[in-house]
Amino acid sequence: MNDDEKGKRFLELIDEQNNLQWSIIAKLSSLINSNWNSSDLQNQLEELVKKHTKITKELNSLDDPNSIL
Repeated sequence: MNDDEKGKRFLELIDEQNNLQWSIIAKLSSLINSNWNSSDLQNQLEELVKKHTKITKELNSLDDPNSIL
């Protein structure tokens, strides 16, 4: 992957990560409002956190010694 592709992918991942963060906050707020009694919201939150973790790992892998990022 060349530097331009890395830069483009970096920006895509940051955008996706930001959207996931907002979704996580919304689900967490809803879960708190339900007094932590919604297994559906808990499952949705768990999936969002897994996606966020995957994106973070990919972002970190872009940052190698040969990268401009």
